[in-house]
Amino acid sequence: MRRSMCNCGQLSLTYDGPDPERITLCQCYECQRRTGSTYSVQARLPVEHVTVEGQSTTWTFPEPGRPPADFRSCDSVGLTYHFCPKCGSTVYWDITNTPDFVGVAVGNFTDPTFPPPVGAGFEAYGAAWALNVSELHMPLGHHDYDGTSHGGSRA
Repeated sequence: MRRSMCNCGQLSLTYDGPDPERITLCQCYECQRRTGSTYSVQARLPVEHVTVEGQSTTWTFPEPGRPPADFRSCDSVGLTYHFCPKCGSTVYWDITNTPDFVGVAVGNFTDPTFPPPVGAGFEAYGAAWALNVSELHMPLGHHDYDGTSHGGSRA
């Protein structure tokens, strides 16, 4: 069993199924904007193994009645995002063309044992350095939040 939740813990998703078959890393503009990062890692989970607790606020992309986005994205088929109305974390989303699955942000599981992505998309939209962090020159080194320095690489 795996549990995903927002920052404040008000909205959570529990998954009691097998490891997901579809975990992807996406660099489309919509994922970048949703996460505030250069890419997102997401999984599709069969709805019969998902339990959601808490209240969510929703937002649908593309927005009905608005002009379409001027870029391709992994959610062009239509998604309804569910995020916490208190802290704003996006926890999961409904996928218009695959209603038997729910999308989930892998980072909200905060689980280092979560399986890795098996596919990627929209690399042309990504920052060239984003997936090659170990090759970046980092004169400040790597620091844990406790102030411990680990030098220029993360061995």
